[in-house]
Amino acid sequence: MNNPFRATPLQESPTDDTFDEACYLAANPDVAEAVKLGRVRSGWAHFKKFGRVEGRRQKVSDEERATAENFDERRYLAANPDARRALEEGKFASGRAHFENLGRLQGRRQKRESDLPAIREKKLATLRPLLVDPQTPLDPCGKFCFLDDATRLREDLTDCIPVSENGYDDETIELIRRHKDGLILDVGAGYRPVYYSNVVNFEVMDYPTTDVIGVADRLPFKDSSFDGVISIAVLEHVKDPFKCAREIARVLKPGAWLKCCVPFLQPLHGYPHHYFNMTHEGLRTLFESLLTIERQEVTPATHPIWAVAWQLRSWSEGLSPALRKEFMRLRVSDLVAFPGPLLEKPWARDLPMEKQFELAAATILHARKPMTGAAAATSDDPPAAALEPRAPQ
Repeated sequence: MNNPFRATPLQESPTDDTFDEACYLAANPDVAEAVKLGRVRSGWAHFKKFGRVEGRRQKVSDEERATAENFDERRYLAANPDARRALEEGKFASGRAHFENLGRLQGRRQKRESDLPAIREKKLATLRPLLVDPQTPLDPCGKFCFLDDATRLREDLTDCIPVSENGYDDETIELIRRHKDGLILDVGAGYRPVYYSNVVNFEVMDYPTTDVIGVADRLPFKDSSFDGVISIAVLEHVKDPFKCAREIARVLKPGAWLKCCVPFLQPLHGYPHHYFNMTHEGLRTLFESLLTIERQEVTPATHPIWAVAWQLRSWSEGLSPALRKEFMRLRVSDLVAFPGPLLEKPWARDLPMEKQFELAAATILHARKPMTGAAAATSDDPPAAALEPRAPQ
């Protein structure tokens, strides 16, 4: 396969020496918002206290230090508008002259040339013969798009903002590198901080790292196309996970592998919507008639402690400052006792309904089959549309 393995980082793990305030805030919009509201003094302050421990990333800078070896006139002038003005005023004959006389000593920078467009062009050329319709044109952004307006409406995507962003764990990175001469499909990739030449990023939302836009229950690829499929925290967000599982199995080559992770005890979260969490038995049921299950596991990244921390942290964030303080003083022994009496505690009783739906032990649905004809005309019950909704839609 004429697709040489390449990878380009779009985000990086900052250190004390490489930390860049603007790049850190660009990769962490929640921190940027906290700085804007005055809750945190700066991105640097957040990184020192929280970000280093949380494994936060920063955007790879759009600029690089200019040197005699990498100097590029166009990129140097793009990063140094004062140098460009000096040229226009005739003070220097060229950007190179400005660099040699001033820029080198001043440690000037130049715009970095992104490798992503060239890697994507080569990747999609390799992918094209594997499409159900190899004549599919690229969209204006240089991607394959299989999402029409009717599908966007059906999937309720019209007002959604792409916010899903995660990196791969070490095992997945090893799988990617081990199959550098093949093609791997990442179903529901979101935004990936490293862009790989052998990983096709498939998404219903358009991210900078997306290659193919479409829906997971209608993958636009021929049977037996891929050497592996990655599906991490995706199938809880689709309306028909069984159909998606059949599609994933269909596009795998004989002997190819699948790595699939689906949450069990995670609270409600939407990228863009959230439908079905699964037990390990439920996840197994999706694929056991289609693939040979080799193993199931709980890793450090999916350990129960993450579920407990997410529940309690999100609960506390839904309370007023006074109730949050009371809630944070609780002991584990308080929470594992019979919970009935706790329902009258203000931090439980006054938890907003939106948070209750996010963290609920279960939700209850009431429904009625519509009546037609004379039966509907004589009924004393209010029509379903007139009933007051009890939850945010």
